[in-house]
Amino acid sequence: MNIPYLSLKEVTALHGEEIQQAVAQVTGSGRYLQGEAVHLFEQHYAAYIGTTHCVGVANGLDALTLTLRAYMEMGKLAEGDEVLVPANTFIATVLAITENRLKPVFVDVDEYTLNLNTETLVQAITPRTKALMLVHLYGRCTYTPTIRTLCQQHHLLLIEDNAQAHGCLYNTQRTGSLGHAACHSFYPGKNLGALGDGGAVTTNDPELAQMVRTLSNYGFTEKYVAPLRGRNSRLDEIQAAVLDVKLHHLDSENRRRIAIARTYYRNINNPAITLPQMMDAGNNVYHIFPIFTPHRDELQQHLLAHGIQTLIHYPIPPHKQACYREWNHLTLSVTERLAHQELSLPLNPTMTDDEVAYIVETLNSKLSTLNSKS
Repeated sequence: MNIPYLSLKEVTALHGEEIQQAVAQVTGSGRYLQGEAVHLFEQHYAAYIGTTHCVGVANGLDALTLTLRAYMEMGKLAEGDEVLVPANTFIATVLAITENRLKPVFVDVDEYTLNLNTETLVQAITPRTKALMLVHLYGRCTYTPTIRTLCQQHHLLLIEDNAQAHGCLYNTQRTGSLGHAACHSFYPGKNLGALGDGGAVTTNDPELAQMVRTLSNYGFTEKYVAPLRGRNSRLDEIQAAVLDVKLHHLDSENRRRIAIARTYYRNINNPAITLPQMMDAGNNVYHIFPIFTPHRDELQQHLLAHGIQTLIHYPIPPHKQACYREWNHLTLSVTERLAHQELSLPLNPTMTDDEVAYIVETLNSKLSTLNSKS
C-alpha cells in the first residue's frame, strides 16, 4: 500500500466539478480582483466564523502582519510593545510580530495538552505586554477561560492565529471569533485550502476591518489617495471562488478528520509513542495529527519502508532559528522536546478506512523494537 501524507490532487478532486464551474464563472466575468467572488466569500466566511467582518488578503502571514500593523495605526500597539506567543508555533506567527518591530515573548507549552503553560504565561506578563497571539496549532482549540481572564485583567489584545483550525469550536463558538481579531491562512494544504495562497482577517471591530482593508490595498482610502503606507495584499477572485465552494463542504470534511483521529486514538497502542491529550469532538479539527516519540527518525523510516509518508512539524522552533539569534539562548524545554520528537501521520478526508487501519497496524508492529530502546 502507498499512502502519501496528503494528495492535493485528490483533495481538489472531491469537489472538482463545482470548482471548475466556479473558476469558469470568474474567468468569464473578466473581473479578477476586488470583484463579486471576493465579496461573497468574505460575507459567507464571516457568517460561518461568527463575526461581522472578514477581509480577504493574499496569505496567512499577511493576515497576521496586517492585523498587528492595523492596531499600531489605531494607537493600540506601539514599537517595542511585547506580544506573548507560544514557542511551539510555525515561524509566520513570530515573523508578523518582528516585522512590526514588536517584541515576541516566547511562552512554553504544556506537554500533555499542547496549550500554553498557564504558570509560564502568567510569569511572562509585564507592564509592556500589550497582546497575546493565541495559536490554534494542529487544529486544536487553545482558548481557555484562563486565557480570557488574563487578557481582561491585563487589558491585552487577543489575536487568534487560526491558520490551522478552520471550523474548530470552543463550546458552540468557532475559533476565529473568540478574540479581538483572528488571522486565517488558506494555503492549499489547510482544512479550508485554496488552489494557491490566500488569507483573511475576521473581527467584530469595524475600525480594525477597515484599517486592514486599507493597508492591504496600498494604503488607499480612495483610488490614488494613500494616507497610509500600505502594501498589495489582496485575495484574488479565483481563490475566493474556490474557497467559497470548499467552505460548503468544510464541516463534513472536518467530521471525517475527527473520525480518522478517533480511530488513531482507539487503536495506536505502541508504548514508545505518546499521543496528545484527546479533546472533545469539535474542539479539534485535526489539521495535523502529531505523535511524539524519542525514536522519531527510526519510526519515520519504518513507516516509509511500508509505503506511508509522514511529515515533521516543526523541527526547529522559532526561538532557535538563525534569523532570531537574539533568542537562541532561550531554553523552552517542552517546545524543544516536541520539536525533536514530533511526527505527523497522514490524516485527511480522502483517506479510506483500510488506509487508516494499515497505518495503525504498521505503527504498532514497530512496538518491540522501539520499546526495547525506551
